[in-house]
Amino acid sequence: MPKAFQTIGLIGKPNHHGTNLTLKRLHHWLKMQGFEILVEERVAAEMGPNCQSVDLLELGEKCDLAIVVGGDGNMLGAARVLARFDIGVIGVNRGNLGFLTDLPPDTFEEALGEVLEGKFETEFRFLLETQVHRHGNMKSSNTAVNEAVLHPGKVAHMIEFEVYIDDNFMYSQRADGMIVSTPTGSTAYSLSAGGAILTPNLEALILVPMFPHTLSSRPIVVDAASIIKLVVSPDNGDNLEVSCDGHVMLPVLPGDEIIIKRSHERLRLIHPKGHNYFHVLRNKLGWGSKLF
Repeated sequence: MPKAFQTIGLIGKPNHHGTNLTLKRLHHWLKMQGFEILVEERVAAEMGPNCQSVDLLELGEKCDLAIVVGGDGNMLGAARVLARFDIGVIGVNRGNLGFLTDLPPDTFEEALGEVLEGKFETEFRFLLETQVHRHGNMKSSNTAVNEAVLHPGKVAHMIEFEVYIDDNFMYSQRADGMIVSTPTGSTAYSLSAGGAILTPNLEALILVPMFPHTLSSRPIVVDAASIIKLVVSPDNGDNLEVSCDGHVMLPVLPGDEIIIKRSHERLRLIHPKGHNYFHVLRNKLGWGSKLF
């Protein structure tokens, strides 16, 4: 019977002792089963001379499956790049809160063994594309798995902007910023700011104003096909930016337009059979268990 995956890529958090141990164990375990293994260059150096080192782009091109060892932050960083390739991605949780990383680091063999035999569930998560336009020209762009956030460079500093949905004016805001989140990101920064949880299969986005200066301002959920435009007031101070997944920063000037829309890229997440989103939510958020 042919294997579900032939070539496997290993990705992890560099300079992290626990991650390094798990990666070495994974490498040895997969090697014994005859898989071809490529290791992302930032962690390959710590794993000794026996592994084949490649950059993340080459890993995406050549592998059928990527195993990301770390927390959700590592998964997001890898996912932003790997979503452009036809590759399945599965996570081994070495972080605190793993919404995207399923496998336990110390007992991954049983669950991963089943996945490698073809017993798995596939889930697609869409990404956001964010563009900053200035005087009609696109100045910068990037993708996000979780969210794009317009915010000032200074903490607790109010900014003014207008919000358009599909070129229809929705409202103007005076707030500390605006979060535009995917369902994947709805359990991250958006949740902390008071946004609703969107189940991952929804084709929707949630807009969450950050500390708005009016109590009538509430999070709003819109169709994922909507094109969201944030127009920054010319009267704002200079030091603004849009951050993608809290990682990639795009500089913004007064008067700029920020376009946020669903990307053509999708992350193909692989889960062990029996994966249940609500089980994950209950565990991560400490929700009550069944009464009877």
